[in-house]
Amino acid sequence: MWQTFIIQPMVNLLLWIYDILGHGPHMFGIAIILFTIIIRLVTWPLNASQVKGAQAMQELQNDKEWQDIQKKHAKDREKLAQEQMRIYKERGINPFASCLPTLIQFPIIIGLYQSISRAMAATPLDMLNLARTLYPFQNIENIIPLNSTFLWMHLGRPEGIPLPFEVSFLPNGFPLLAIIVALTTYVQTKLTMPATPPNPSDQAAAQTAAMSSSMSVYMPLMLGWFALTFASGISVYFITSNLLGIIQYAATGRANWNNLLPGGNKKNATKK
Repeated sequence: MWQTFIIQPMVNLLLWIYDILGHGPHMFGIAIILFTIIIRLVTWPLNASQVKGAQAMQELQNDKEWQDIQKKHAKDREKLAQEQMRIYKERGINPFASCLPTLIQFPIIIGLYQSISRAMAATPLDMLNLARTLYPFQNIENIIPLNSTFLWMHLGRPEGIPLPFEVSFLPNGFPLLAIIVALTTYVQTKLTMPATPPNPSDQAAAQTAAMSSSMSVYMPLMLGWFALTFASGISVYFITSNLLGIIQYAATGRANWNNLLPGGNKKNATKK
């Protein structure tokens, strides 16, 4: 099922875009960028749900009924949780909706890595496996072998700019893309965090805020490590996806730019 519903469609979509663009230098990198845009468009309903859920959770903090519940059941956590879930259900709010797009991205990342690895077929056996993966309409003779160069990179290998001296923990050179991946992931994660911290007695909101805060640390490190270790085609996907996510969220007018600064969240809370 993984091969049929994830790997095969991804490989074919990537190579179909590559075939349309032509087979010159840099074209496979552009194909990955266009592929990322398509993925973003397909997952837009999830991202819109994330934005809507974050806004609803923020507005809920100032709702009178919500505040009354916090005060009334402050000492009874079980009853408080029940009442909170009741309001969530009545108003159609999913407190964990903000984390869903991030979780769904993982199978896409794994599938894309395997797709790029398969598309980069370097040995006769790899080429045979790739040929078996392609749909009948694909023009195999024109597609294989791929031109895997993009800017200064080989998209099937980890990225790195050569250094004038050898560094043991940077065998591929200076990891420019890995740094950009980590930075753009950090910015995107921070922008989607609430402008003000939730009421500590709001258990679900507090858990969601804690999860978002953890992700703002772990996600940049994890994706940066992926970019450092795996094929640079993955880095191109990460950066494109992150930039699109930042633009999409900023376009809603709800991006919390203060969160990018140390203590920005606390300043917002003080203003409130």
